[in-house]
Formats: sequence, C-alpha cells, structure tokens
Amino acid sequence: MPASLPFEGPLHPSQEFHFHNHADPHHRASALSDIILGGQDGLVNVLGVILGVAAATQDPYIVLVAGLAATFAESVSMGAVAYTSTLADSDLYESERAREHRHIQLVPTLERQEIRDIYAAKGFTGPLLDQIVDTITADREVWVAVMMAEELQLKPTNRKDAFQSALIVGFAAIVGSLIPLAPFAFLPVAVSMWVAVLISALTLFVVGVLKARLTVGHPAKSGLEMAVIGTVSALVGYAVGALLKVPTVP
Repeated sequence: MPASLPFEGPLHPSQEFHFHNHADPHHRASALSDIILGGQDGLVNVLGVILGVAAATQDPYIVLVAGLAATFAESVSMGAVAYTSTLADSDLYESERAREHRHIQLVPTLERQEIRDIYAAKGFTGPLLDQIVDTITADREVWVAVMMAEELQLKPTNRKDAFQSALIVGFAAIVGSLIPLAPFAFLPVAVSMWVAVLISALTLFVVGVLKARLTVGHPAKSGLEMAVIGTVSALVGYAVGALLKVPTVP
C-alpha cells in the first residue's frame, strides 16, 4: 500500500511543481532494480565466499585474495548478464512489434476489436469508446504502440539502456562486494568474520528500508526480510568452509 499523504485534496497551484518534481518525484524502476540487484548480489556472494575461505584457512591474505577475485569476477559477470538480458528484452520487443504490424496489415478487424476490448474493460462505452478506437487506429504507429503497452505489457529498450544497465549493475556489485571484505584488511580473521556479517546485515537492512520507501511496503519488514535472506544465504558459504576446513600443519 502507498504511504498515506499528510494532507487531503489537491494542492494549491503554486505548490504543485515543487511537490511533483521534488517532494514526491517518480523514480526510475530500472535504475533502482539494477542497483539493488548488483549491490545485493555482490555483497551476499562475496560474503559467502570470504566466510567460507576464512572458516577453512584462517589466513587473512588468502581471504583477501579470494574476496577480491570474487568481487571483480562477480561485477563483470553481473554486468554482462544485465547487458545480455536487456538486449534480449529489446529483441523480444522488436519481434513482437513486427508481429503487431503484420497483424494490423493482415487482420485489422481483429486488431481493432482488441483495441475496443481493452478500452471497454477500462470503463469506456458508447460514442466515447468509438472515438477512442477511431483515434488510435487512425495512426498505425500509435496503434502498434498501444497494443505493445496495453495488450503485451512490453516497453521499448535499446543498446544504450543495455550498456547503462551493465555499468550500474557492475559498479553496484563492486561496491556491495567491498563492504564485507573491508574488515579483513584491518582486523584479525576471527573478528573480521563477525564484523563482516554484522555490517552486511545492517547494509542489507538499510537497502530494504530504502527500497520500501521508494516503492511500496513496510520499511522495517522489507529491511528485515532482505537482511535475513542475504545473511542466511551467505552463511551457507561459512558452513561449507567449516566442513572442509584445511587441517593445521603441526
């Protein structure tokens, strides 16, 4: 549920611009999801790796090397996945767009009826519905765009979007990965392990709270869910490391 407003009714015209553009602006879902995807994935994966290595070896140098290797491999991998998946979305959009053009060319009566059904379901009837259908179907590009958005629920993407998504995801993965790794550069391994878990859980909690505030949901619940899921996932790495612990050489 959206957060309740601290006021009722429309604002005064002099207040509308500030509210719309500054006090309560729209947020780009793609950028937000890319940041959360990269940061959370990088943090959880690297935390799991370094906890497992630390539990197995207790050697801070090996932990740092393993953590850094995982950090940069993870960032490149996540960026590449974001790039290719965005391109795949773009290819799907273009494929369906071409199909809609063919359908409008070959079976316009059926496509026109689909437009009518879409807006009839929104509550439009009578002459107003006829006018909407006539206006949309008078321009083929508008017709196709409406079908893509309303019927197929698809939005256009391009290579620029794919490259931007890859950069955001990759950079967020690096930042997220360095958070649990930092304590191992300054503290003994035994202490660093628990400090890394603590700061990682707190970071995930804050990210969950911010996500809920920028979208919908209960901030505390969202933060707790993200912290618990991420921490438990990372502790799997610790369990594997402890199980396969390197024997101490006498």
